[in-house]
Amino acid sequence: MILNTLMWCLLMVINTSPNKTLMERSTPLNPSEMIRPSNLKLGDTVAVIATASILKQDAEVIQKTKTLLTSWGLNVVFGNHLETKSHHFAGTDAQRTSDLQWALDHPNIKAIWCARGGYGTLRIIDNLDFEGFKTHPKWVVGYSDVTVLHNTLNNLGYESLHAMMCINLTEDSEAIKPSIETLKNALFGQLKSYEIDSHSENKTGKASGQLVGGNLSLLTAALGSNTSIDTLGKIIFIEEIGEYKYHIDRQFQSLKRAGYFDHCSAVIIGNMSKLETNTPAWGQSIEALILEVLNDRNIPVVFGFPAGHELENRALYFGRSIQIEVTKSKTRVLF
Repeated sequence: MILNTLMWCLLMVINTSPNKTLMERSTPLNPSEMIRPSNLKLGDTVAVIATASILKQDAEVIQKTKTLLTSWGLNVVFGNHLETKSHHFAGTDAQRTSDLQWALDHPNIKAIWCARGGYGTLRIIDNLDFEGFKTHPKWVVGYSDVTVLHNTLNNLGYESLHAMMCINLTEDSEAIKPSIETLKNALFGQLKSYEIDSHSENKTGKASGQLVGGNLSLLTAALGSNTSIDTLGKIIFIEEIGEYKYHIDRQFQSLKRAGYFDHCSAVIIGNMSKLETNTPAWGQSIEALILEVLNDRNIPVVFGFPAGHELENRALYFGRSIQIEVTKSKTRVLF
């Protein structure tokens, strides 16, 4: 009896310990009910920070970002270390953590816009405290390496915004118009749906579920950690850039072996950009490669969705329960 009492007390201490993992501490009681940050309104403040690679065109990026957000009636503030250069990174791990922590905690900041991706967010994610963010939720915006943040926020129970970053404002102004327009619509709560032409390799059908995902390399890198995401009943979005097909196959096979696709409701493939050439040739299209991975899943599969590492990078609400309809002619996404 005494032994049982001691064991019960020990379990209570373990279960209430502040050293539990992020997933154990923060997974919402009902994962389908995600918290949605408030839509932006005129006069709100957006913080611009860099969580990963060095921001080479810093002066141009800062000016164009300030001009754009001001034209939307928003205020903009910049992280203290946005222009810091520490070899590969936009500042040391401690400096980048400090900027992101400041933005997460600040009660008057309503959105955090990541200046660029590259690599580095994974190095700092475990050093962040999200308690201030929970008190003052805000939109976190970005793609590519920002997938680490999207996954973390999803596990905490919050929506986030997969969309263009500040660095993209230095690219062709005409080509990035859809990226800018959909980002603005999403931030102000006006993004309702998409309709695009269907790809010939699509698997047709209807599905609904929470939209999750991001960059393939980062999704794979998170496997086995507390920033990996639960895909049960969800619609998975995946994009990638600059990889060989054998590497893409290896990552998709890794996700499959980890059960990523076992019980998802659909898969949306975004841009697969600037693929490297295998020698010898891989022998399959990227679509055939992915369909082979998903061959035992009777779910809709969408190819060519305009989001990822291309100039047209349409905004997506991660964590939002959405509906998709894939026909031979059109793919419709309803937020």
